[in-house]
Amino acid sequence: MAALSVWLALTTLLSYATANANGPPSLPEWATPPLNPALASFSIELAYFTEYMGNQSAPNNLTQNVFDNLKQRTGVSPEVRIGGITADSAFWDPNLGEAVYNLLDSSGALVNTTLGPQFWDAVKLLPDDTNIVLTLDLENLNYTGALSMAEAAWAVLNVSAVGNEPDHYSLDLSAQTYTSYWEPWSVNISKVLDVNYPEFQVGVTVEDPLWPYNTSAAESQFDCVSALAAGADDGDTAKTCSEHTYQYSVCDTTRAADATLTNLVNHTRLAMYLDLWQPRIRAVRDQLGPDSFVIGEFNSVSCGGKDNVTDTFGQAMWLLDTALYAASINVSRFPLANNYGPAQVYPAYSAYLFVADAIGTSRTLQIANIFPGRQTNGSSITTAGGDASAGQLAVYGFWDEASSASASAGGGAEYPSKLALLNMQIYNETDAAARPSVTVDISAYLPSGVRDTGVMAKRLVAPGADVKAANATMWAGQTFAHGYAEGVYVEETVYGGRVEVEASSAVLVYW
Repeated sequence: MAALSVWLALTTLLSYATANANGPPSLPEWATPPLNPALASFSIELAYFTEYMGNQSAPNNLTQNVFDNLKQRTGVSPEVRIGGITADSAFWDPNLGEAVYNLLDSSGALVNTTLGPQFWDAVKLLPDDTNIVLTLDLENLNYTGALSMAEAAWAVLNVSAVGNEPDHYSLDLSAQTYTSYWEPWSVNISKVLDVNYPEFQVGVTVEDPLWPYNTSAAESQFDCVSALAAGADDGDTAKTCSEHTYQYSVCDTTRAADATLTNLVNHTRLAMYLDLWQPRIRAVRDQLGPDSFVIGEFNSVSCGGKDNVTDTFGQAMWLLDTALYAASINVSRFPLANNYGPAQVYPAYSAYLFVADAIGTSRTLQIANIFPGRQTNGSSITTAGGDASAGQLAVYGFWDEASSASASAGGGAEYPSKLALLNMQIYNETDAAARPSVTVDISAYLPSGVRDTGVMAKRLVAPGADVKAANATMWAGQTFAHGYAEGVYVEETVYGGRVEVEASSAVLVYW
């Protein structure tokens, strides 16, 4: 399929050294509506929430700093989803003398979780403006239990999701049977809570869409679209749709073999994966509105992640590209799954700092993927479709009608105010060869005055994609291993419109 426009010309292939961003610089027709400032968000397993947050007498300062860093950049706290698989075996006990009681079997496996009143004190440690999504138990088909949890939580939460990944229940639910529970539950809970507006998240499914999407098999899948078609929103209670994505998995040996660092750090692979959701995203937005499709839980590798993959700087590059690409196809928010073990900062956190700085405090910022670009069906251009970088290079533009730089150039649609340049070529610290780089000529995107005065740049970089230390991962010259900035802040000035981007690194350019 032919590309809508030629945006980037590479002078060489895998060993490329120079790339020319040819423009035009105006807002593309496929650009998104304004981005949600809470784009970079978090999903925390309900049973382990207090391990991340602490309690009123001993709050977890690391977690609070991690959240606060993002709010300082965007003016809005990240959304927090409290849920996961443990939410479907969670119960409310108003007489429990502790925040959480996790019942374990003889092997140490979690059986169920009970929440007491102190749990909400831990939730209140989140910033006051945090949009909180709580998952209610659906799998046990116990409406009374779900209602009691919702009543206990309503003073501190904003949205409820009924059920976690119901397409994986042993109940073998179809969209129709799911809707027969979800719709009356959401209506009746809303009435009890005296909520007369949509405040529920529908779907929360996890199976990848089948392709092609317009076949009978694909159309019969249980997902947000089929649930809405079955009448899930007949009571006008659905605010958003949520689906979960895990590009790779170690749940079985076959899929585990694909979960490699080399496969992870590749734009074409992740774009082709996320493109599977485009038909669903369009259908949901048509019914529920432009801010309604949420990837409610995601990460690169399901079933607990994979050592030397999810704990590396390569994961940061994957996370950055995934967040920006998904945003460019109209996914509203991305709560990154943080499920097990004590809170700590991994290299991937730096990608969220990049995203937050890219959005800033603007409420009118629009994004478009300008390389590899778009085919006429909305998909990213793959290697076969003309991506001469073989999935190694991705460029995103940000247009802002409120930007003074854009306004001085004749309007926010005429020029972008920021560019994100990602070099996904894999480079490991253990590689013997010199680190390759590409020089991207962005002068075609710069207003004439900016070309003379130079542009500002911040870099996301580590010694290699295989690096596992947060204190070796730098965003704008600083590390965040302890949840706060350490080191000297570095903001470069780049003249001539030519920006060098090392392999396995990214640059945010702005003016």
